[in-house]
Amino acid sequence: MRVIAGTARSLPLKTPQGLDTRPTTDRIKETLFNILQNDIPGCVFVDMFSGSGGIGIEALSRGAKKAYFIENAKEPLSCIAHNLKFTRFEDRAVVLKQDAVAALSGIRDEEVDLFFLDPPYGQEQERRVLEALGGMRYVTENTLIVVETARDTSMDYARELGFSVVREKLYKTNKHIFIRKEVNTL
Repeated sequence: MRVIAGTARSLPLKTPQGLDTRPTTDRIKETLFNILQNDIPGCVFVDMFSGSGGIGIEALSRGAKKAYFIENAKEPLSCIAHNLKFTRFEDRAVVLKQDAVAALSGIRDEEVDLFFLDPPYGQEQERRVLEALGGMRYVTENTLIVVETARDTSMDYARELGFSVVREKLYKTNKHIFIRKEVNTL
């Protein structure tokens, strides 16, 4: 796995051993960042269930102002620390070593521009996170939430949590779901 574009372009990234993490492939990562290219420069980015940190590092390489990395497993945390040091992005990164929902209280920015969630498939972790994000002051109608999930995962419940699915990008075995907070017009 490598950084696709930006200031750290082509640098290789360390990934955790074993099957506990599924690093996003370079091809899917490139497609995702082509979709997000206008949203990245100057943004505050949150990489949840970070694994190696490859998605957040890609965002930093492409001009994100700051990135949070949320992960609670020991080996992935070691990879994130190594990769941030290797790419020289430590000064623009905050690593939160906690459960995903608990870590949300550690985000100190007024507004977060982009969230990327790549939770373990089939455990409904994305629902837990969306429920929590619905009450966070830094999630506004301008915040984009991208969830990487199995292709057959439904997020029909998003509306009842106050969110709208604005786009889906399908791949062979998985997909990206793009979500925004609904605007109250009352």
